[in-house]
Amino acid sequence: MKILVNGIQSNLRFSSAHVIPGHESCGFIHGHSYFVDIEIEGERAGEFEFVVDFKDVKGLTKAICDELDHRMLIPVYNDLIDFKDFDKEKDSIFDLKKAKSVYFKIDGKGYALPSVDCVFLPLPYTSAEELSKFFAETLAKKLSETYDNLEYVAVCVNEGIGQGAMYRKDL
Repeated sequence: MKILVNGIQSNLRFSSAHVIPGHESCGFIHGHSYFVDIEIEGERAGEFEFVVDFKDVKGLTKAICDELDHRMLIPVYNDLIDFKDFDKEKDSIFDLKKAKSVYFKIDGKGYALPSVDCVFLPLPYTSAEELSKFFAETLAKKLSETYDNLEYVAVCVNEGIGQGAMYRKDL
């Protein structure tokens, strides 16, 4: 059986700024009001024969949305971003979080931002495609701690009405 959660109607939303380094039009800092749709398939189980409790799905997804909301999303593992005092090969993303400010260059343009205004993601890009993969993998991992009856978790991260990217994580 499949369950669906509509992000707009369930208030699974976040607004963030990001940049897609090297892209002709998305290579500038800009933002979106995102919403997140979820599809989960699995066998009905437990006392109430749920595939998964909607409350759990929405709570976990909302927590991810809240973490990204009103922040600058920075894809730490993008080859076109050059961080000052941070080695992508050796240092941890947690080092960036601990710093008061983060300094980086993209295509010769320099940026300095307070670290608290940023979310440092272990991604090559902050595209809808990469964000949907991030959500699906994070949600699948968390749900697997409680549920052993799920076949897959699919997440669509929408940059607005009519355009989004969906990633399916098989379990």
